[in-house]
Amino acid sequence: MRRGSEEIVRGIYLIGGPNVTQADDAAVYLIDFSGKLVLIDAGAGGSSSQLVRNIEMLGLDPHSLSHVILTHCHIDHIGSAPFFREKYGAELVIHDLDAKALETGDSARTAADWYGATFPPTKIDRKLTGAEEILSFSPEELHCLHTPGHTPGSISVYLDRDGQRVLFGQDIHGPFNRAFGSDLSAWRKSMQALLALDADILCEGHFGVYSPKSRVRAYIEHYLEEYE
Repeated sequence: MRRGSEEIVRGIYLIGGPNVTQADDAAVYLIDFSGKLVLIDAGAGGSSSQLVRNIEMLGLDPHSLSHVILTHCHIDHIGSAPFFREKYGAELVIHDLDAKALETGDSARTAADWYGATFPPTKIDRKLTGAEEILSFSPEELHCLHTPGHTPGSISVYLDRDGQRVLFGQDIHGPFNRAFGSDLSAWRKSMQALLALDADILCEGHFGVYSPKSRVRAYIEHYLEEYE
């Protein structure tokens, strides 16, 4: 049963995902930076119009979308990215190590073949490099951390708002597959980096929103124990 968009903290919304748009969508989060809008991930591609409607139903203008930040290169997270770039001029942002999969439409690296789908070769506007890059939406900052493991270019994103640290850690749980370029050793280091953030809220890609920080920590530690 679908439900409407959900406000997580002020100006941060869950607008897409299995119980919000379509079953094959990973979670799609929207951040409102005083009228400038940023998407974290973009679903599997079949719910573009629903995502737009959900933005509008919040009283926001999809033409104000400035960026779509893609946490990694898999189809359930990137599917509607070309739509938002073409229709609204939103800049697509992904780590350099996952960018090639989108730019070539690689059906294995994007996992499109798992879904019986295709992904069109798509230009990336900004390729992140290094351990951390900060996107400024004055006076706030959006931190993009390189957290490889699930894929080589997986990132996690966080910001501080109203005294709470909100972490977008989309595929903390994996899965891990040679075709994805997964690396469990790198993933363990990435999870330790996320634990060090001491986040108050975790916005996960498939299993919902976790708070307070004790539940965030327990969620991450559970998977570290599972993959020991």
